[in-house]
Amino acid sequence: VPLQAFGGGSVQAGGSLRLSCSAPGSIFSISMMGWYRQAPGKQRELVARTGSGDFSAYADSVKGRFTISRDNTKNTVYLQMNSLKPEDTAVYYCNARSYRGEYWGQGTEVTVSS
Repeated sequence: VPLQAFGGGSVQAGGSLRLSCSAPGSIFSISMMGWYRQAPGKQRELVARTGSGDFSAYADSVKGRFTISRDNTKNTVYLQMNSLKPEDTAVYYCNARSYRGEYWGQGTEVTVSS
């Protein structure tokens, strides 16, 4: 698995977590990096994604609360999650997509209690 995701955990509603995902430079430098999540019984959904420039996009449900960023010197993408809600509970997956293909990380679990 070329993508390694870290940072999940359990937090109370209103709390914060930061996820990180590293990738080999050969993948990271050419990829649109994104975070997806899958809650129990639901389909996997896009949370946020960012390109090599200033482009970023968010699901409506996380706008204003989550921030995606990438450090091109560390080949790492981050997802800062603030004001977490119980409905944010899910397994979060890192994704890299480019003309060479698509890669997924192993998933990191986020649990938000009310």
